Amino acid sequence: MKLGVMLPVGQGDGPDGQMPRWADTREIALATEQNGLDSVWLADHFFYRDAAGTTHGMHEAWTLLSAVGAVTERVELGTMVLCSTFRDPGLVAQMAATLDEVSGGRVILGVGAGWHDPEYEAFGLPTDHRASRFAEWVEIVARLIRGETVTSKGTYYAVDEAVLAPMPERRIPILVASRQPRMLDLTAQWADQWNTAWFGAVDDKLRGRLADFDKALARNNRPAAEVAKTVGLTIRDPEQRDAGDPSGFAGSVEELAGVFTAYAELGVEHLIVGLEPVTTRSVERLAAAKRLAFG
Repeated sequence: MKLGVMLPVGQGDGPDGQMPRWADTREIALATEQNGLDSVWLADHFFYRDAAGTTHGMHEAWTLLSAVGAVTERVELGTMVLCSTFRDPGLVAQMAATLDEVSGGRVILGVGAGWHDPEYEAFGLPTDHRASRFAEWVEIVARLIRGETVTSKGTYYAVDEAVLAPMPERRIPILVASRQPRMLDLTAQWADQWNTAWFGAVDDKLRGRLADFDKALARNNRPAAEVAKTVGLTIRDPEQRDAGDPSGFAGSVEELAGVFTAYAELGVEHLIVGLEPVTTRSVERLAAAKRLAFG
C-alpha cells in the first residue's frame, strides 16, 4: 500500500500555525521523498472560511505542485483535489500533460466538483448543478489526456475537435473524490482512482463508503481492479489525542502500523495522510509506521 502526505498550503499549516511559505512546503515534500514515502498532495482552494466567518488563506495548488515537481525526483504528485469549476477542462488537461512531462511521469490528476460556497460566491463562480457541470468537465479532461480528439457541445462546456498536442507519453491517472451516488457513478465511468476522506482508524462508516463504491462500479460494469481505492487519513500527534477531532487518529508508531495494515486488508491501495501538525517529525513517524507495517 502506498502512503502519501498532504503538503502545507493554507493558513494554519505552517510553523506555529501560520501561513506556510514556499520553504515550508518544500521542506515537507523533500522529507516525504527522503523518508521513502510515495506521494505528495496539495489541496485546491482560493480560501477557506470557517463557521465563525474567519477567512483562512490558501496558496494556489497547481503552481506549488509544479514547483514541488521540480525539486523532487521520485514521489508522485497529486491534487486532493482540483476543483473543476475553477479551471477550463482543456486547460487542466494541458496542465496535467505538461507537468507530467516536466516531472518524468509522476502526476496523479485528482479532481472533484467542489463544495465550499463562500469561495465560489466571492469570485463570482456558479454554485448550481455542480455534478452536472462536473459530468461534462471530467469527460472532456479524461478523453483529451487519453489521446482522443474531442467534440462535445454540452450545457456548460463545449469543445470542437480539441486535442492535446503534444500528447502525454503515458496514461495520466485520474483520481476523483466522490461520495454521493451520481458522483460515484461518474467516478466509476471515468476515473483510474477513487478517493474518500477524511477518516481515522477503520470503522463502519469507512466500510460503508467502500461498499457504496463497489456498488457504483457494479452499476457501471467497471471491473473493480481497474479503479484503485484511496482514502484520506488524518493523523494527529499523540500529544493531541484529546483534541476532540473524531475523524483523526492519534497513536504511537506501533498503533499507526496497525491502522495501515487494517486499511490494506480492506483493499485500500493508497492512503493520503493529513498530518496534524505538518512537520518533518510527523513525516518521520509516518515512515517508521509504514516500515513496521509493510517492511
